Amino acid sequence: MRILQMTLAAAAALSLAACSSPAEKQAEAQADAVEDQAEAAAEKIEQQADALDRGNETPATDARTDAMEAEAESVEEAGERKADGIEEAAEGR
Repeated sequence: MRILQMTLAAAAALSLAACSSPAEKQAEAQADAVEDQAEAAAEKIEQQADALDRGNETPATDARTDAMEAEAESVEEAGERKADGIEEAAEGR
């Protein structure tokens, strides 16, 4: 899923780069940085969940790892929304 998201984001960036103003290009770079930070934070949470789950498979740890994975997804989605907002503001929407 992340590979697909990255591919789509790269395609969108390339299509925008062809007809963007300098302000839009700067906003695109800022949005990309926001998405990268969110993905890195989400990946860290997922790694922590994986570490917790290794060898400790109990109902309590399963619930905790599920919650951590949901948190990671939420962090990533929030980053995407913030990045979209940055891009939309630059485009004047």
